[in-house]
Amino acid sequence: MSSESPVVTLSDGLVTLRPWSSDDAPFMAEACADPAIQRYNGNHDRLGHPAPPPSIADAEATIEQFAVSWRAFAATGTPSGVAFAIVDTTSGELVGCCGVDNWSDEDVAQFGYWIAPDARGRGYATRAAVLLTGWLFDLGAARVFLTVVAGNEGSVAVARRAGLVYEGTMRADSVWQGERYDVMWFAALPHEWAMRRPDEEDTTRDNRAPSDAPIS
Repeated sequence: MSSESPVVTLSDGLVTLRPWSSDDAPFMAEACADPAIQRYNGNHDRLGHPAPPPSIADAEATIEQFAVSWRAFAATGTPSGVAFAIVDTTSGELVGCCGVDNWSDEDVAQFGYWIAPDARGRGYATRAAVLLTGWLFDLGAARVFLTVVAGNEGSVAVARRAGLVYEGTMRADSVWQGERYDVMWFAALPHEWAMRRPDEEDTTRDNRAPSDAPIS
């Protein structure tokens, strides 16, 4: 990663979020070949057919694009497109990704995440969502939200444990393999989220499938 990119690290003592490095490309390429990540986070055509799994070179290009977004954030204060690697703080194990899909002109932030198959069920997604939501509010976000394809119960549980509130369902808003699917919205506002932040017991549990919200 270019030395011009800012280094932002967030941690709760158990999970650490840090910018991606080019050394992480093999992990990203392998994780993104997982069918669930392709389903809920990968790139699709207009009929919902997934793109081929990324190569290591593809992953390196994605990580470089993240670096570009970090440099733009340093210049503008707007974190659209920035992404963090999710790391187990004790072991240093890479377990997933979370990032900011968009920061609107009205200071509304959308985020997404995914967890590698071998790391699911250990609380990483919930802790990452809490850390990222708090950071976005610290930056001045007036609203933070994510979307979950209906039926992705693991990510519904993560959104609720992270203190986001279900707001409604957009009918037939997503497509996968030629079939239309509903999409659920979850959001938090800064004044209410502080009162709803999950306790330690809640954040020890996790999802078994990644969120649908794209991060790249």
